Amino acid sequence: MRDTVAEFENVAVIGISGDASERQKRFDDKNDLGYSLLSDVDHQVAEAFGVWREKWLYGKSYLGVVRSAFVISADGLVEHAFYKISVSESGPKLREALTA
Repeated sequence: MRDTVAEFENVAVIGISGDASERQKRFDDKNDLGYSLLSDVDHQVAEAFGVWREKWLYGKSYLGVVRSAFVISADGLVEHAFYKISVSESGPKLREALTA
């Protein structure tokens, strides 16, 4: 997203994760993201968007965030939802949705 965000005029790009604000700031300082990061340590936003789910790793289950991207209209409607999206897919998928 960092490399794609400059292409989006009149679009607010926001990243949300379960990390604490201090950790996000260090990540942004290191990677110069160019968009806002919001902290969702209690997973309320993830749960509201249906991305706080059971995941599996090495045969063990745990709860975690399914990496996702959403295009939300100015009216607050979810126009596009991309679940289980990879980091490399995020920019191109959002570009495609915004230019369609």
